[in-house]
Amino acid sequence: MTPRTSAALSRPTVVGAALAAATAALVVLALGLGDYPLSPAEVLSALIGPLVSDSPDFSSTVVLEWRLPRITAAVVFGAALAVAGALFQTLTRNPLGSPDIIGFSTGAYTGVILATVVFGGAFVGTTGGAILGGLGTALLVYLLAYRKGVQGYRLIIVGIGVTAALHAVNSWILIRAETEVAMSAAIWGAGSLGLTSWTDVVPAVGVVLAALPLLLASVRPMRQLELGDEVASSHGVKVEPTRLLILGVGVLLTALVTATAGPIAFVALAAPQIARRLARSTGIPLTHSALTGAFLLLGADLVAQQALAQPIPVGMVTVILGGAYLCFLLISDGRRER
Repeated sequence: MTPRTSAALSRPTVVGAALAAATAALVVLALGLGDYPLSPAEVLSALIGPLVSDSPDFSSTVVLEWRLPRITAAVVFGAALAVAGALFQTLTRNPLGSPDIIGFSTGAYTGVILATVVFGGAFVGTTGGAILGGLGTALLVYLLAYRKGVQGYRLIIVGIGVTAALHAVNSWILIRAETEVAMSAAIWGAGSLGLTSWTDVVPAVGVVLAALPLLLASVRPMRQLELGDEVASSHGVKVEPTRLLILGVGVLLTALVTATAGPIAFVALAAPQIARRLARSTGIPLTHSALTGAFLLLGADLVAQQALAQPIPVGMVTVILGGAYLCFLLISDGRRER
């Protein structure tokens, strides 16, 4: 093995370590920013304060109770959205194949709106509504796109059409709902981590951990699908059940984020492609995508909190950044076709 080959093989590892270190550094920075600023040393002291003292100081309260839930949510939700985007982009073999483009995020949001109107917005109700709405949308898109199998481009086109229809349904529901409920749902629909607490984060992390076995079970057959349906079938992969499994895992991760923080756009679209370019991988690496998504959403949340005089929902920042990325993606693909 030549040194050049060895260096090429080690690049994904180096990139992964760099992404993890950058995310950790951003976490420490985020824990120190706010109306009560703390240095990195003070942040680390506040984190270990409860472990070495029975009466932690005010800094520990600020870090552990006020800031850490939101930052944990940003990291976990960013990773979940990025992995969902990587699953869908691998499944469709298209960089536009993300849950916010195909309509699964919108379907999850529809489920949350219905749960809010009917059940009053309890966590179990909104989470269940998001999962059912996302899975129902995924099933509808899959059935409409199925023609002796599912092609990626057809799934995306059908998904865009279903997204438009669901936007109309969401608007109709909000118009018919009571004013307070409609205003709350509309504000929450911008995608925000501002009201996140440990009560929201702990169940969400539990669901993510529960989804890991399904995710791990889908990795190997998903890599076989990247070689083509015929090759995957010859290797013993059941193509359509595998697609449904990948869809289910991706929808579960998307619905989890939507139920807790609202629809946060474009992280699932951009993170997998950025990770693939950084790692110079032929396929979309799931671990690198998760690290990239965590870094992107945490960075966007910092901008949402600190860049302007008044905090804004993080979804507004990701829409702006994601729109710029989408323009770049379309321009670069157009140049490649020439």
